[in-house]
Amino acid sequence: MFKTIQNAWRIPDLRKKILFTLFIIIVFRIGASIPVPYLNMGALAGMMSSVDQGNTLLAYINTFSGGAFANATLFAMSVTPYINASIIMQLLTVAIPPLERMAKEGEEGRKRIGAITRYVTVALGLIQGTAYYFYLKNSTYTDGTGAYDHTPIVMYNSGWEMVFSAIVIILVFTAGSAIMMWLGEQINQKGIGNGISILLFAGIVSRMPNTIAILMEYLQNAYLAPESFGQYFVYVPLFVVLFLAVVWVIVFMNDAERRIPVQYAKRVVGRKMYGGQNSHIPIKVGLSGVMPIIFASSILSIPSTINLFVNPAEGSFWKGFLDAFSTDGWLYSVLYFVLIIMFAYFYVMIQYNPIEMANNLRQNNGTIPGIRPGKPTADFISKILNKITLIGALFLAVIAILPIVYGALTGLRHLSLGGTSVIILVGVALETVKQMESQMMMRHYKGFLD
Repeated sequence: MFKTIQNAWRIPDLRKKILFTLFIIIVFRIGASIPVPYLNMGALAGMMSSVDQGNTLLAYINTFSGGAFANATLFAMSVTPYINASIIMQLLTVAIPPLERMAKEGEEGRKRIGAITRYVTVALGLIQGTAYYFYLKNSTYTDGTGAYDHTPIVMYNSGWEMVFSAIVIILVFTAGSAIMMWLGEQINQKGIGNGISILLFAGIVSRMPNTIAILMEYLQNAYLAPESFGQYFVYVPLFVVLFLAVVWVIVFMNDAERRIPVQYAKRVVGRKMYGGQNSHIPIKVGLSGVMPIIFASSILSIPSTINLFVNPAEGSFWKGFLDAFSTDGWLYSVLYFVLIIMFAYFYVMIQYNPIEMANNLRQNNGTIPGIRPGKPTADFISKILNKITLIGALFLAVIAILPIVYGALTGLRHLSLGGTSVIILVGVALETVKQMESQMMMRHYKGFLD
């Protein structure tokens, strides 16, 4: 990886793209540090200090935004509105025939779907920004010392000042979502890698110092009170070893694939003969990527988020019901595991059509050795997809619940670097390096080819 980056840096054109990508990341981090107006930042910091200490939708957004959400900055919504809009458009493309036809119109159809996705992103950014404003408006903070005694987060809660401040705050959040989408598109056009993925990568990486600080705090506690926290001298290094092992497994599984052999029949067109060669259909083990984890974590974060907003009374039925979905309980881990597997099959089902794949093979005079064309080929491809999807789903589920199980067994909690974050980090890094390699090959870079 480092050798590839070094070789790419020597090419002026690629060096400009790398520098442009780094410039966009810097702009993103600057915007993630600019707070919106009309907020009491001291009270906000105190209230949001525990946002990462649970599996809520707020913690989910805060991780992807690199801490911008907890600080209520310009890019507090991060790229989550765009990700949600893209997921919605993918599902609607399967469900609505006009959108399905539009997706099959080639480059022009993709541009039109991209334009619709942008409008949906702005609408979702407006909705999320409005919800975040009302959450801040209805929240107060008390630090226990009297300095912040039921201090409101939003400065103005009545009169025209409240209306004006609400409009400004919501529009700033919405504009931040639109700017994030635009920055991602600029990386796609003038930089290296997928823009939205790069911004996600930058946000997650910016949280790593926070994880390191928490681990150092555990070691410090073990040093100061070895009789109570001495076990952390073992648990913290073991966490680092497991992290490196998980990275290795993700790299290995990212390249794993099942190749279905295909043989093309010979055919004569005019005086030329075509076909007759052997090929294969590569089916990656990680067909669905990280999407099943995102779907599952989003659904399971709903009870914790409701608990955060409603705050039911201690001992009540709803308090016990919502607490049952806490990340500390076994119910959450079991549901998380099952939902990841279910969504992996669902995502593959809407993305891959074995009947269409079999028809394409038959139209191109291709056959799978030992399998008849038509329905038998579709059934064979479907059987392979089911097996590969199960392996990939189990891999995702184990990676996702491993930090939860390890935290429950060892007491190392509130680490912002979970299974989803690690998969995104490794996947984006590998994909970006592959893009560099392909662009160097297109330029026939002698040092790389050697």
